[in-house]
Amino acid sequence: MSQRTRILIGVLILIIILGVFFSIDYVQYWKVTAAQETPSDVPESSVPIYVNGDLDASFTPDDLDHLGMESFVEAEEGKTEEGWMLRDVLLLHVNEELLSPDTVIIVSSTSRGKSAQLTWAEVREIENMVLFDLSGRGTLKLVSRLDKLDTRDEWVQDVDKIEIESP
Repeated sequence: MSQRTRILIGVLILIIILGVFFSIDYVQYWKVTAAQETPSDVPESSVPIYVNGDLDASFTPDDLDHLGMESFVEAEEGKTEEGWMLRDVLLLHVNEELLSPDTVIIVSSTSRGKSAQLTWAEVREIENMVLFDLSGRGTLKLVSRLDKLDTRDEWVQDVDKIEIESP
């Protein structure tokens, strides 16, 4: 095999490897972009609520001003968390008949890659204190007394999507 043939094979292998890397990068970019897209009728900086995969409503923190606020002292740092109960927010926009005790509610933040999966039974219990607190940046964070959401590492900050899946 001549030197020229070896060089051509090396260049061809390099092109194939680069093609694979660019393809993987493109697919990952497309998936993230698709996940962050919201329908055009949802105002910017609002949180869309999807029921069984269909956009049902959306809201901003300003839309919650008329709701009563609740608070609790979180155990980790002893700070007071104050905000709107998730159950009250959902009942503003979703028919309660769609919410059975085992209905799954997923609250997520695509920018942080975090989500919390709760049942309606967990959300509706006042003692669990599942609520949206307003962060210093003006975004919503999901906090709670529940074991799976009772520390700062478990909270969902910068909430940008709620999904409700009925059984």
